[in-house]
Amino acid sequence: MHLVIRTLCAFAILTCAANAAEPPKVEPDSLAALDKMGAYLRTLQSFEIKTDTLTDTVLDNGQKVQFAGGADYKVRRPSAFAVTVSDDRRVRQFLYDGKTFTVFSPRMGFYASVPAKPTIREVLATAYDKFKIELPLADLFRWGTDDDHREKITSGVAVGYAKINGMDADQYAFREGNIDWQIWIQRGDKPLPLKVVITDTSDNAMPEYGAVLHWTTVAKFDDATFAFNPPKDAKKITIASR
Repeated sequence: MHLVIRTLCAFAILTCAANAAEPPKVEPDSLAALDKMGAYLRTLQSFEIKTDTLTDTVLDNGQKVQFAGGADYKVRRPSAFAVTVSDDRRVRQFLYDGKTFTVFSPRMGFYASVPAKPTIREVLATAYDKFKIELPLADLFRWGTDDDHREKITSGVAVGYAKINGMDADQYAFREGNIDWQIWIQRGDKPLPLKVVITDTSDNAMPEYGAVLHWTTVAKFDDATFAFNPPKDAKKITIASR
């Protein structure tokens, strides 16, 4: 009996070691799902997304706390968006009218404006590369393009069926560097992203950002939607570049 137990234990150890040595896999179907989603999103010319979000923050003592919030995206391709992001602590507005990119803090009364490039993708890239400003869900505008950074993905798997917002969806899980992220994509001929969860694995507390997305795929906006008119008492400041 002891010999059998030792043999089974040795087999289990060898099996675990073999599994640990296997490199992570990126399933082709998981990337294909993202490509299909990105291709469909690029067919939407004027749309609105409202999100419900939960964001974790790690305190100095290592405790994780959570803040509720949301965002409202109004987008008109190729060169206009108005985004409001809010949570329990702050509100930020980001406006782009094809010529100027503006960041506004309504509660503090400060705003900054800079000349902008002629497309949404270029503006988002410049905002991050030059000013370290990244809009939540900005990757939705990149996926399936030549700058979606898919080469950074080290693991990608299909998790299975789910129901989000009452709609049938497929859940996928990905890993890139110190970030684990999940996405739920609507089934059928309109593969909209319905939910996103992002986990920072570099922190022992594993803080997460989660968003449930509510879509209006056909929307009409006039030019005033994307133009920034500073309130009377607002103060203009300069965006710090890096």
